[in-house]
Amino acid sequence: MTEEFRFLGVAADLAASLKERGIQAPFPIQTLTIPDGLAGRDVCGKAKTGSGKTLAFGLPMVENLSHADSHWVRGLILVPTRELAVQVAKELRPLARCRQLDLAPVYGGAPIEAQIEKIEAGLDIIVATPGRLIDLIDRKALSVAKLEIVVVDEADRMADMGFLPQVEWILRHVESRHQTLLFSATLDGAVDALVRRYQSDPVRHEVQSKQVTVDEMQHRFVAVHEMDKVKVAAAIIRASNRALVFSATRHGCDRLSRKLKSENVRAEPIHGDLRQKAREHSLARFASGQIQALVATDVAARGLHIDDVDVVIHFDPPPDHKTYIHRSGRTARAGETGMAVTLSLWNEELEVKRLQRRLSLDVPIVEMFSNDDRLDALDRWDPVAEAV
Repeated sequence: MTEEFRFLGVAADLAASLKERGIQAPFPIQTLTIPDGLAGRDVCGKAKTGSGKTLAFGLPMVENLSHADSHWVRGLILVPTRELAVQVAKELRPLARCRQLDLAPVYGGAPIEAQIEKIEAGLDIIVATPGRLIDLIDRKALSVAKLEIVVVDEADRMADMGFLPQVEWILRHVESRHQTLLFSATLDGAVDALVRRYQSDPVRHEVQSKQVTVDEMQHRFVAVHEMDKVKVAAAIIRASNRALVFSATRHGCDRLSRKLKSENVRAEPIHGDLRQKAREHSLARFASGQIQALVATDVAARGLHIDDVDVVIHFDPPPDHKTYIHRSGRTARAGETGMAVTLSLWNEELEVKRLQRRLSLDVPIVEMFSNDDRLDALDRWDPVAEAV
């Protein structure tokens, strides 16, 4: 049913390319924004991660750039993380090939010399993290002065990670008249300021999304003992298909991964100190089911599109309720009900109870040891009913 994309104004060859990949019908954010993007309007889209934003900005970019013959960077997609840069580039590359456009990601953690070689060989579109892009501009490896289309993706996460000053620096250096497409899960505060400063009469579209918190997932809070904590986590992971485990620090990720392996759990870490190839390898193994658990820091997990995560384990309790929602939301996607499990040591109980109050969660913290049968089926055990 490529007619649905054709109805939005997407060209036949691009619609056919989507069909070859099994993409038949547009997501709501695509239906709303693609016609305005194709018309050359500045677009401000409000939608969460995983809502189909990449094609919402990628299709207009490929279509609107395809009529130029010059082989220099004319399209820029700014993203907050290297993983997202790789994922966006992978999703858009088949469309770019339809129009003989060369596209590549550039990000920190990879050799800058190789990226400069790609740019010098000729690129039409780059998908970049702000820091690496500024490095390339400072080295005069590329210029953003003559860009025709700029995309700012996940603007709210850019703000959370402290990248907005870099994003603004880049946008100030775009001298040409250009189209700007901005997508974000929230459009208030610093993101709203970005819209007002750098977009021209943008058309605004919003996809209403249900709150991914109490209503769409199950929550368990487990009191554990220090010496038994890893074993409890291992028991939960073994009972799941795919688990995402959050640790507060990079060192903690490495240490926890090693300890889980000693419990015969296939786990690998993902954090900023790892080489990009190692991160991509771990992600691929996790997506394919070769490993049971990915142990991540909050920053490393941002922007990752990981499907079919049935349990999120807060091995280290999150610092605030927003982080809890961001972490836990990865287990309740596409209408599926997931499980969020928070492990709490005795000296973390007050902190966890404060977190529960902010989330309006009235769920008891239940003490468990690693040999507790309830860990094998947390979804079938109701701590609230048991407490009555």
